[in-house]
Amino acid sequence: MTTASAIHNSKDPGRVLRSLRAERGWTLAELSSRTGLPVSTLSKVENNKMALTYDKMVRIATGLNIDIGVLFASPQSDLEATPMPLSGRRSITRSNEGRVIETPVARQTYPAADLLDKQLVPLLMEVRARSLEEWGPLLRHPGEEFVLVLEGTLELHTEFYAPVQLCQGDSIYFDSAMAHGYVAASEDRCRILSVNATADWGKRQVDARLGPQANTILPFTRGN
Repeated sequence: MTTASAIHNSKDPGRVLRSLRAERGWTLAELSSRTGLPVSTLSKVENNKMALTYDKMVRIATGLNIDIGVLFASPQSDLEATPMPLSGRRSITRSNEGRVIETPVARQTYPAADLLDKQLVPLLMEVRARSLEEWGPLLRHPGEEFVLVLEGTLELHTEFYAPVQLCQGDSIYFDSAMAHGYVAASEDRCRILSVNATADWGKRQVDARLGPQANTILPFTRGN
């Protein structure tokens, strides 16, 4: 999904990305080699000319060895502090709250964005694309994904299976390294809950604390 659109949230992931890149002394070309995203895409993200979809955030977080939630941070102190996981943590997101990213094909709301080092990344999505052509390139990212249809009918496209329609209350669990895309299959509003588990997240967070020499870059191939 490469269509430019505004990012409608109180934080600025593009500015945070630019700050983190400058902090490391990296050029856009070096960040591109670490994330697998084209220089042109990264430049658009930094200048708020392209919305950050989940797969792009995973690529960027992997390349920078940070928690995805850091991309929603505001003060510089937030960028420097990535606390060790603690037991008993919690994060409450009220109705109509959360970090929101708008694109022409989907409205993505990230609850618990303030909680770093999560093993799961929940995402509420209103799917607006009415065809696969409108959705654009299929997405892929490391880990596994659980999707529950909250409203309407979802048509899930994957690279290894025929498209499947899921109605309200239906769910699916799948390998998110398998390219996938979402299409609203009815005239009604289509809303889903997606819960993403990144397979190497815990290890990568430990590697980040050991230093940049431990950084492991995962391969990405499609969905630029």
